Amino acid sequence: MASGALFSMEDLVVEFDTEAGLVQAVNGVSYDVEAGEVVAIVGESGCGKSVSAMAVLGLLPSPPAKIPRGEIRFEGQNLLEVSEEEMSEVRGGRIGMIFQEPMTSLNPVLSIGLQLTESMRRHLGFTKQQAVERAIELLELVGIADPEKRLKQYPHHFSGGMRQRVMIAIALSCKPKLIIADEPTTALDVTIQAQILELMKNLARDLQVALVIITHNLGVVARYADRVNVMYAGRIVETGRTTEIYARPRHPYTIGLLNSVPRMNMARGERLIPIEGQPPDLMRLDGGCAYRPRCAWAAEPCGQAIPELVDLGSDQRSACLRSDALPS
Repeated sequence: MASGALFSMEDLVVEFDTEAGLVQAVNGVSYDVEAGEVVAIVGESGCGKSVSAMAVLGLLPSPPAKIPRGEIRFEGQNLLEVSEEEMSEVRGGRIGMIFQEPMTSLNPVLSIGLQLTESMRRHLGFTKQQAVERAIELLELVGIADPEKRLKQYPHHFSGGMRQRVMIAIALSCKPKLIIADEPTTALDVTIQAQILELMKNLARDLQVALVIITHNLGVVARYADRVNVMYAGRIVETGRTTEIYARPRHPYTIGLLNSVPRMNMARGERLIPIEGQPPDLMRLDGGCAYRPRCAWAAEPCGQAIPELVDLGSDQRSACLRSDALPS
């Protein structure tokens, strides 16, 4: 962990006790984020990206979720040790979150204006008029026309993309120091995606807001992230500067993800290379590398131990026993 990091996660383990058995959704995840830095977390569905993010704000239902090990530190405070009252001050005030599905995150019976102003009145002590004025500014900032009228409307009056923009405005409303964005542009068209991501990148740079982006979109990662964490089966399997990882990935899963993305310089008729197979069942993991059933470079030692992240230099680390055998 970097010293003085605004946010850090250390050896986090999240388990779910289900009728079918114990599911270890997050298994020993560690990373940090500096003020003003954009860190991306990428991986297939079910790899633990969103679960680790929900754990930061204490949003996992307990039971069935439990956190038997790890630390989540924000501004030097371990969030796993704070009371619910203290955590309620952190949520929305010091840490903002943009959820993946805005229709289930926005309250359908409350107006957009009430949902936007509530956190500002609570965390910032704004009067009703001050909160309304700030809400209008935020809606304009995220590209919603006629904001005064829109404040009086309800979520069902908005399209999916506009609801997502409202969620972004809510996350920005209290000027948090950390924003966690879980697929923040899923419902937006390409033009609006670029506008929103530029806005978030500028906030990170100008206001020294730390930004964690959870995404499947590797194009977004390449353009906006300073560092990237690649997750598979509840673990980080590769981490480092975005430019380094895109130039020379050192884990077979990262190579597979990059090979499955269309490129502008692809020859006509050239086919994408998919990752064969399916992600593993998290209740049936053995003592070896979880990716080896899908890996073209797997060898006998890969089934004997779970690889740890190894420093490869240039701030890049990979959890692969055969990283030296991978193509450059």
